[in-house]
Amino acid sequence: MVMSSGVFKQVTYKAETTFGTAPGASGAQILRRVESTIDLSKDTFSSNEIRTDMQVADFRHGTRRVKGTVKGELSPKTYSELIAAALRRDFAAVTAIAGASITIAGSGPTWTVTRDVGSFLTDGIKVGDVIRLSVGIFNTANLNKNLMITALTALVATVIVLNGTDLVAEGPIAASTVTVVGKKTYMPLTGHTAKSFSIEHYFADTSLSELFTGVKIDTMAVALPPTGMGTIDFGVVGQNITTNNSAYYTGATAATATGVVAAVNGVLLINGAPVATCTGLTINVAGALSGDPVVGQNFVPYVFPGRMTVTGQFTAYFDAGTFRDNFINEDVIGIAVALTTNNAATADFVAFTLPSIKLSSCTKTDTEKGIIATYAFSALLNSGGGAGTSSEATTMVVQDSQA
Repeated sequence: MVMSSGVFKQVTYKAETTFGTAPGASGAQILRRVESTIDLSKDTFSSNEIRTDMQVADFRHGTRRVKGTVKGELSPKTYSELIAAALRRDFAAVTAIAGASITIAGSGPTWTVTRDVGSFLTDGIKVGDVIRLSVGIFNTANLNKNLMITALTALVATVIVLNGTDLVAEGPIAASTVTVVGKKTYMPLTGHTAKSFSIEHYFADTSLSELFTGVKIDTMAVALPPTGMGTIDFGVVGQNITTNNSAYYTGATAATATGVVAAVNGVLLINGAPVATCTGLTINVAGALSGDPVVGQNFVPYVFPGRMTVTGQFTAYFDAGTFRDNFINEDVIGIAVALTTNNAATADFVAFTLPSIKLSSCTKTDTEKGIIATYAFSALLNSGGGAGTSSEATTMVVQDSQA
C-alpha cells in the first residue's frame, strides 16, 4: 500500500474571480513551503435528549469551515500575493524619477542623495523605501546599490547602504534616474481588495487532491531571528473543499527560485536610526475575518473582513535607556527593516515599514550575560502621512524587490 509522503506533496494556488468558485485549472502557482496544514473542519453537535437509557442517541456534523496555516521562509516574490491579500492592496510600482541632477555627499554610514529641482515627496518616495541610482554617469561605487532611506525632505534623501559598503561623494550628475526597487503594498485608506484563493494540496504519490476554495488570508506573522532564516506564516480561513483522485491544477508555474532573507543581511531602523544591538523582531498582522452559518447550507456564504491590527515585539541589548523611555513617555516612533538574500550591492530584498508605533511594554532579563530587553509594540494608522509627505498614511508598508 502506498502512503502519502510530505516530500511528494505539492501546494498550488490561484486567485479566484468569484469567492468560493475554483478558477480555471491553468495558470496557477506552485508555492514553496515549510509546512501547509490547511484542512476542513466542521461544527459538531450532539443530541441533548433526556433518555431512560441515559445515553446519547445522535451526533451530527454542522457547518463546514476551512482553516489552517501556511508556513514558509521569507523570500522575495514567493509570498507577495499572499502578503498583498493580508494587507488588502495589490503590489504596485512607484514611478521612477528620471532626468534628475543628483549630488552624493557624506562619509558613512549615512549619505545624502540631493536633487537640484523637483521633490522626492511629491514623486512618492517615502522613508523606509529602498532605492537605487539606476541611470547616470555615476562612480561604479554609487550605481545600482540598494539604498534605504532613513530621512527625507523634498530635495534630500538621507540613505544607508544595505550591504554596508561606502558610496563616493560626487556630483551633480545630470540625467540621473532614481528607482524605487520592485513594488510596494500597504494597508490602504480606501479601495481595499477582498482577494480569495483556491489552494490545492496534491499528494502525487497517492494521486489524491484536496482543493480548498474561498480561502482568505486572516493572519500574517513575520519573524526575524538574529541567526537563521527569516520566516513568514499565514493563517487562512476558507469556505469548502473538493476532493479528487487527480490534480486539479495543470501546467502550474514552477515555484520561485529567489533566495531566503536572513537578519544578518540588511538594516533595521528604529525611529530613523540604525540599530546594531537588536536580537530579534516579530511583526503580526491580524485581519479579524469572520463567517457565520446560515440555514439551508452546510458552509458559510462568505468570509467577511474585519479591522486590521498590527502588533509585534523587538528584543535588544539594554545598552541605553532610549527605548525604555519611549515606552515610559508613550512616544510615537517608527520601525523600518530591509532584509536581503545575500550581501551583494543589488541583492533581492523584502522590506517592512511601520511608520507609527507605540511600545506597550519593556521587560528585561537578569543573567550573567548581556541583559536583553523585550519591547512589545502596537502599530497605529499614520494619519499624518500620505501624498506629499515622507511617509504613507497607513499602518504597514511592504516592499518586495521581485513583486
